[in-house]
Amino acid sequence: MMEEEELEFVEGLEAVLQLTPDVQLAIEQVFPSQDPLDRADFNAVEYINTLFPTEQSLANIDEVVNKIGLKIRRLDDNIRTVVRGQTNVGQDGRQALEEAQKAIQQLFGKIKDIKDKAEKSEQMVKEITRDIKQLDHAKRHLTTSITTLNHLHMLAGGVDSLEAMTRRRQYGEVANLLQGVMNVLEHFHKYMGIPQIRQLSERVKAAQTELGQQILADFEEAFPSQGTKRPGGPSNVLRDACLVANILDPRIKQEIIKKFIKQHLSEYLVLFQENQDVAWLDKIDRRYAWIKRQLVDYEEKYGRMFPREWYMTERIAVEFCHVTRTELAKIMRTRAKEIEVKLLLFAIQRTTSFQGFLAKRFSGCTLTDGTLKKLESPPPSTSPFLEDEPAPEMEELAVEKGDLDQPKKREAPDNPFHGIVSKCFEPHLYVYIESQDKNLGELIDRFVADFKAQGPPKPNTDEGGAVLPSCADLFVYYKKCMVQCSQLSTGEPMIALTTIFQKYLREYAWKILSGNLPKTTSSSGGLTISSLLKEKEGSEVARFTLEELCLICSILSTAEYCLATTQQLEEKLKEKVDVSLIERINLTGEMDTFSTVISSSIQLLVQDLDAACDPALTAMSKMQWQNVEHVGDQSPYVTSVILHIKQNVPIIRDNLASTRKYFTQFCIKFANSFIPKFITHLFKCKPISMVGAEQLLLDTHSLKMVLLDLPSIGSQVVRKAPASYTKIVVKGMTRAEMILKVVMAPHEPLVVFVDNYIKLLTDCNTETFQKILDMKGLKRSEQSSMLELLRQRLPTPPSGPEGSSSLSLLAPTPEQESSRIRKLEKLIKKRL
Repeated sequence: MMEEEELEFVEGLEAVLQLTPDVQLAIEQVFPSQDPLDRADFNAVEYINTLFPTEQSLANIDEVVNKIGLKIRRLDDNIRTVVRGQTNVGQDGRQALEEAQKAIQQLFGKIKDIKDKAEKSEQMVKEITRDIKQLDHAKRHLTTSITTLNHLHMLAGGVDSLEAMTRRRQYGEVANLLQGVMNVLEHFHKYMGIPQIRQLSERVKAAQTELGQQILADFEEAFPSQGTKRPGGPSNVLRDACLVANILDPRIKQEIIKKFIKQHLSEYLVLFQENQDVAWLDKIDRRYAWIKRQLVDYEEKYGRMFPREWYMTERIAVEFCHVTRTELAKIMRTRAKEIEVKLLLFAIQRTTSFQGFLAKRFSGCTLTDGTLKKLESPPPSTSPFLEDEPAPEMEELAVEKGDLDQPKKREAPDNPFHGIVSKCFEPHLYVYIESQDKNLGELIDRFVADFKAQGPPKPNTDEGGAVLPSCADLFVYYKKCMVQCSQLSTGEPMIALTTIFQKYLREYAWKILSGNLPKTTSSSGGLTISSLLKEKEGSEVARFTLEELCLICSILSTAEYCLATTQQLEEKLKEKVDVSLIERINLTGEMDTFSTVISSSIQLLVQDLDAACDPALTAMSKMQWQNVEHVGDQSPYVTSVILHIKQNVPIIRDNLASTRKYFTQFCIKFANSFIPKFITHLFKCKPISMVGAEQLLLDTHSLKMVLLDLPSIGSQVVRKAPASYTKIVVKGMTRAEMILKVVMAPHEPLVVFVDNYIKLLTDCNTETFQKILDMKGLKRSEQSSMLELLRQRLPTPPSGPEGSSSLSLLAPTPEQESSRIRKLEKLIKKRL
């Protein structure tokens, strides 16, 4: 029983002493030990085996037992000491807590004493500073009172002095004193309820009113409105009076400026009255010469009388411009029938030059809002119409010769004086527009006459085709007109000029371009195979002569140039015109017209080459293909087609070198026209023998190679054909080859033949199948059964054994068929 109880006690003790891995790791870190007994995974058996590894080692068992017993006794002593030491811990802890509570109470008492002393100190400081604050307020009020009394003394003395100086006209002293009095008076705005202050304020206002009336009277006396003579120079009194006017009500200053300018320009209104000869447009120079002299005279006599910030010189010039615009508008309304385009342009040119002079001389700061509109600098562009160049002579745009002076410098686009005078000419610009309409009509007629006299352009293969020089002349004239009109007006006249441009762009396209395209003639008769065999190389000629082909290419290049330049013209017109009118600038219709000329030119070139190949294709369809006994070199009709291609295409390519994209269009359109026509004539070749089909297949391959090489045929520089063109040729000619392969295939068994037709021709249908059967020369009874079988098999593509049978047909098993195909391949390789 005792042993069992001891075992249970040991097991329970082990269960209690089982520590978690985290606790065990912490113990190892705090008390590191190498003793196996301290390990968590201690194994007694392994430990005993370590102590006694052999039977001989058991002789030391007593010594080991004594060591372990000694170790146990030491552990017991340590445990006993620790347990006894813990009995006094609770009593010591309570004593320490009581001592800490007493220390906290003492600290709280000391803090309370410090707080009470701080409050008493603060109250003491407030009592000490209360008297100081009262002294500060008293000092501030006393300072304000002294300052106000000083200002009042200054104001009272200043008003008395101001009234005395005003009576003596001492404007120099008044200017300085008045400003000071007004500044001092501002300090008394909140004291206006005091009668004495209000009385001083009223005296200041009365002095200002009296000064204003007195200064106006002095200027009226010095510069009488009705007087024709002015004093020799300004007086110091008036100069000082202007300084006083700067301080007074702005209306005084405006009245002085208005009266002085009116008196200064009174002579101008008399000299250039409407009934005077010098008032008409042909002597407009004299107006501007007169104001220039007057400005110089003003600077010499009165330049120092008026303050610089009044800008009197500029004000005189601006008022002169307003008066001149009004007078010119009135006289032009009266004598509108006498206005000619040359006279109008002369007046506009002189006016524009004068406005440029004003822009260089003055800043434009005195211009009132709404008087004129500043031009905005156009955004940068790559258009050739935007090249910087001197302003053209105005008169040169209307007449070819003239003796007018050329303006020295083009008017800046941000000229603030732009239009300040020249706006009066805008209602009469219809004269200029009508003149341009007439000039452009004469220009187009001259182009037509020159073309008829000089004839079509000569062949030009070195420079890639000649653009008609007349189109460049037309757009140069357009550019000059546009620049000129934009300087005259950016409003409705620009829209009217745009309408004129549109009219003559269409006329140029119709009369010069479309009107000179060669006309097609009736088609030539077909050639027989015997005639083709007898023809010598180069004996056939194209429907158009070499000169006609060059003319078509030249017209095409010219239309392409006009199309691009018209687009640039539209962009430039939109930049020149007012923003509100941009939507009305639209040259899309004219660009479409030039595009139509380009399409017509390409179509003529295609029709010419296509028609030249027609006799050869007709000869191909009339040959007896069932009688061909052996496969030879390419047939004569192929040689004829190649000959025409080599004759025409190099000429067209060289003359369209500057417009490669349209040459590519020509090639694509010719391929789209020739290949379907070739297939149509191919269906007409019936019946065809096996050898005849092989010969046609060889011819088709030869034509395919020639068409693929068409863009660079006859050229020293071989370029790869465009992918779009190559795709069309490969697709079309491959279909022709597949048709011939179907014709070459044996028609029995029927199912294999029909499946082979469906696989070779992706666009298979009964109509094409019927034509192939006719080419094979089958009887109607055989054709009906084949057609019926085709209709049955068309909905679902063939698959399975039938498909494999049709694939085997591509490499015929009969020996005769195989030998013929191999022979055909050898001929093709030899040809290549």
